[in-house]
Amino acid sequence: MILLDPDLDPDPAPALAAAKQAPASGSPKNLRIPSKRTLSRHLSQAQAAVRLRGQVTVLLTSDATIRDLNQRFRGKDEATDVLSFPSTNPAPGPEKIAGDLAISVDAARKQAADQGHTLAVELRVLILHGLLHLAGYDHETDAGKMQHRERQLRAKLGLPQGLIERATIKRRRKP
Repeated sequence: MILLDPDLDPDPAPALAAAKQAPASGSPKNLRIPSKRTLSRHLSQAQAAVRLRGQVTVLLTSDATIRDLNQRFRGKDEATDVLSFPSTNPAPGPEKIAGDLAISVDAARKQAADQGHTLAVELRVLILHGLLHLAGYDHETDAGKMQHRERQLRAKLGLPQGLIERATIKRRRKP
């Protein structure tokens, strides 16, 4: 299920102009939030590829909200791109809940522009990354298992470079 934060701005054009940022992905239309139907379709495809059973809810929200969630649940007073909340009490049977994802559309727009693709593509990358966390992967502790699995699934789903590779490249570039 896809949920849109009611405070979220669906049209990025004013924000992009205020930031004096020309989107590398072309027009500001490419940085608009895709339909719930489009995102739900991708969520289903990615969830099947990950082999994660149960209901997943994805909240598309702002940097401010995700910063608050990150502070409350992880003790980190900063915005991030995606947070995963695995279910603590998975119900048996068809009503099983796998967990929830929260995605900052603000961060996703910036990353999409930086990577030269659309917001829709970036949201798909973030959903896949979050689903892998819900499935129990943790790139901070698993010695590359999540990175390997994410790479396989990105190829299967036709997605570009993932978050873990981007972070690895950034670390290599720093002196």
